[in-house]
Amino acid sequence: MKKLLLVALAGLMLAAPLHAAKPELVLLITVDQLRGDMPWRYRDRFGDGGFRYLMEYGTSYSDAHFQHSATHTAPGHATLATGGNIPQHGLASNEWFDTGRQQLVYCIEDPAAPLTGVPAAAASSGRSPRNITSSTFGDELVIASGGKSRVFSVSIKDRGAIVMGGRLGKAFWYSRNTGEFISSRYYYQELPRWVRDWNATRQADRFLGTRWELLQDFDRYVFGAQDDRPYERSPYQLGRTFPHPLGDEASPAYYGSLRLTPMGDQLTLAFVKELLKIEKPGQSGVTDVLAISFSVTDYIGHAFGPNSLEAEDNLMHLDRTLAQLLQLIDRDIGLDKTLIVLSADHGVSPIPEHMEQLGFDAGRHQAKQFMAQVNQALQKRFSIDKKLALAFFKPGIFLDLPAIESLGLDLAEVERAVAAEMMKVPGIAMAFSRSDLLSGNIPDTAAARSIAAATHPVRSGNVLVVQNPHWYLSETPDGNAAMHGTPYSYDTHVPIMMAGPGIRQRIITRRVAPRDIAPTLSNYFGILPPSGSVGTPLAEILE
Repeated sequence: MKKLLLVALAGLMLAAPLHAAKPELVLLITVDQLRGDMPWRYRDRFGDGGFRYLMEYGTSYSDAHFQHSATHTAPGHATLATGGNIPQHGLASNEWFDTGRQQLVYCIEDPAAPLTGVPAAAASSGRSPRNITSSTFGDELVIASGGKSRVFSVSIKDRGAIVMGGRLGKAFWYSRNTGEFISSRYYYQELPRWVRDWNATRQADRFLGTRWELLQDFDRYVFGAQDDRPYERSPYQLGRTFPHPLGDEASPAYYGSLRLTPMGDQLTLAFVKELLKIEKPGQSGVTDVLAISFSVTDYIGHAFGPNSLEAEDNLMHLDRTLAQLLQLIDRDIGLDKTLIVLSADHGVSPIPEHMEQLGFDAGRHQAKQFMAQVNQALQKRFSIDKKLALAFFKPGIFLDLPAIESLGLDLAEVERAVAAEMMKVPGIAMAFSRSDLLSGNIPDTAAARSIAAATHPVRSGNVLVVQNPHWYLSETPDGNAAMHGTPYSYDTHVPIMMAGPGIRQRIITRRVAPRDIAPTLSNYFGILPPSGSVGTPLAEILE
């Protein structure tokens, strides 16, 4: 009897949270496209309550890198939420090509979950987390609490909100057509009354007729001399130089342009403020999760590049927005009762034209050209007329599988032929067939392993391609000034900052990965890690 009692007590100890004072709120902050060096680069110019609060009161990891090469929004958010790489969470990229249906698939599209809060004509474009193949930390917390814990997720981007919200949370995101926050029927048959009331206040319209101005004195900026570069983009009516006019007419163009200014993050915060007021996460007697993905840094980085005056000034605004968020959390819940995690979904590469000016090998790949080259090579090698390479969507080339089968060709052989042809393209560093990646027939290098960690057996392309450093690779080669999506440090390096009960101030310099966050949180609360988690708990957080 005594032995059985000891076994039972041991089981209770294992199931108990590692921290006796369990936080009432887990605040998950994701900054889209925040490269790991950026917060530290501008530390001395930040205020006291934003980034510096986390730096001065929490544990920061200065050498955190994603382990997968497909460094894009959906895979990055999914890794943060699940602790898995692409084979585990299933989001191969922001979009992939379905070779069976021969059509593009958006990572969170779901016709069975029409949008709510939009006109009926637009509601058919459904959204849900059903394509995610792993549970998330938030899901596991809800399950472990018997359904008492709640998860709320907010972002400008639909995929930023939905992925972090998981299957058991509630997600809200911004409509660039109306300036309102919306959701889908996966979460609500109709928008909650408080969301409709908040939308009716037309918060986005308060910026009409205003301009995005520099927040600090001009002489304090590192990139003040780089305000007007010919290779930057001029989205909407914003122009390339400060001050950036936001327009004076309420229209889709105006609402869309707010995403490329600090006002987009301010709108996100305004919506979160209302959510805190009405839903009261962290005030229900159990631990809740509030996930916020700030998207503006990504839009600005794509348009103006990371080493631009716009990107620099935006970080000053973002720091102020973070400080305001933490003030709200402290007022409503208490920072002493909140576990805060800040990270990013990916970094960003410099603009290739800028790097070329500095003497680096750089350029832009033209997908139409190399796809034509690949098809011509396949036709010659296999003596066929059919074009077997159907589509390129970063980072993969998708093949016509029914045609390959009908011609009696070996798929692995065709894939290797494509990879070999791509290696002839100037500015291409690596090309691996999906067959070789899945079988492990790849070099034992860090880059090859990161590509394998980005390979899904069905959703990834038949050949995965990586460009040389500082080269731009996308299906729309001139769509943005800067891009991401490689295994290079400028894309994989992101911050990890954690603060809350039991966590002390320090900077950890050893190599860690964003996939370590979800299992760390699971250990912190003594719950099951997400089903796809392959990360290693961060020992410093659990001491």
